[in-house]
Amino acid sequence: MRIRTDDEVYRVDAVWLGPPKATFPWRARYVAWGVGTVVFLLALTVLRNLGVSLFWSIGWGMVATIALTMLICSRISHERPLGAVLTMWVRELTAPRQVVEGVGGACSAAQVRVRAELPRKKKRQRGRARTARSREVSGVRTP
Repeated sequence: MRIRTDDEVYRVDAVWLGPPKATFPWRARYVAWGVGTVVFLLALTVLRNLGVSLFWSIGWGMVATIALTMLICSRISHERPLGAVLTMWVRELTAPRQVVEGVGGACSAAQVRVRAELPRKKKRQRGRARTARSREVSGVRTP
């Protein structure tokens, strides 16, 4: 004996294929049409504010709308509707986070001496005077 469950009810997608005898070549759920409309208007607004021409903003807006709508609708189902996904997203963004502040460390810049003026370069001595001076400093006398 086979027991039938009510899972078939949830397997049926609420899909609008278009007007009778003029259906679309793709299947889209009702929620996808709503999400797609909102995403298209947002994409068009962003692209127009960026200064993209109307022709290109409509074209790229359609591409972005299809991609984002497919991404969003892949996350929602009859078990996790759009409202639950949006609520979860808002709560994830506004949830309190643990504040982690670093205290101390391996080294600190507190002990670094800082001078107001830059050190000056020493002028290089040339020739014999340089060697005589270097010998005097080292303690060796020349005859």
